[in-house]
Amino acid sequence: MDSQLPTPADIRSEANAFQKSRIILTAFELDIFTILEAKLLTSKEIAEKLNTDEHATDRLLNALCGIGYLVKSNGKFFNSEHAALYLVKGKPGYLGGLMHTVSLWDRWTTLTEVVKKGHAVYREAINDRGDDWLEAFIAAMNDRAKHQAKIIAMMLDLSNVNKTLDIGGGSGAFTFGFIRAKNDIHGTIFDLPNVIPITKKYVEAEKLTQQIDYITGDYLENDFGGPYDLILLSAIVHINSYDENKLLIKKCADVLNPGGQIAILDYVMSEDRTKPPDGARFALNMLVGTSNGDTYTEKEMTEWMNNAGITNVVKKETSFGSALMIGKKN
Repeated sequence: MDSQLPTPADIRSEANAFQKSRIILTAFELDIFTILEAKLLTSKEIAEKLNTDEHATDRLLNALCGIGYLVKSNGKFFNSEHAALYLVKGKPGYLGGLMHTVSLWDRWTTLTEVVKKGHAVYREAINDRGDDWLEAFIAAMNDRAKHQAKIIAMMLDLSNVNKTLDIGGGSGAFTFGFIRAKNDIHGTIFDLPNVIPITKKYVEAEKLTQQIDYITGDYLENDFGGPYDLILLSAIVHINSYDENKLLIKKCADVLNPGGQIAILDYVMSEDRTKPPDGARFALNMLVGTSNGDTYTEKEMTEWMNNAGITNVVKKETSFGSALMIGKKN
């Protein structure tokens, strides 16, 4: 037998990995790490602050010690170094977007039923999921995008770019990256009516209000304004069906200046749809969480662009799993 094959113990470990995830997410949801900021507290004291059961809270805290997120000394608990850095509200490195992962948990528990039925069980539109969900979702997208934006700005040719459009721009992180790379760029962010007020908070914090405009609406139905020199679709096409993306890319092409670029940043799948592995898993994330979403291949993305009159389509790999598909308007 191949010694590299997973052992039964390996398989059990992977199958039980959800337990560690749930421990971390429950602690995050209860805000235990913020309560313990610069403090040593007993499980009784923590339970009183949380209004939770003392016995159950104690067992959760002990489990957090076991996986390295808390430390226990003389019956009192305190944050580990990495928990103090990344899981305490108000800290610069706070991973507030993990609350979106809490939301994803509920959808992923429906996977068996979804595979049987062929469609998502949860079908709420983004506008119907409430402010708490939306704030957490935008925070999660910002956590990812703020680290990627500088890289993407360097990978794109911005030499002739003065006006950009970010479809579903969320926090505006990629527009910020373009402006920092080339300070004469003026950006427009298109997103849903209840997202844009959140976007404006991020823009104000970056002190870029004079260089950014907003358009609200549904990207499949409403106008984009324009014309633009660069249109970015980051983490957008995986929400839609093939035909919806065909329509969306055509709408983008129609508001591009000659020589303008469309850039898709997303998982770009191999033709057999098994690679990258994260993209194959993400296709399931779209299956349990959206009505029509999926991940798409390089051939499919190229078809959308060519259909819209966008040529010279190239793929550029990134260092963070997603890839760029870039095409130019003749």
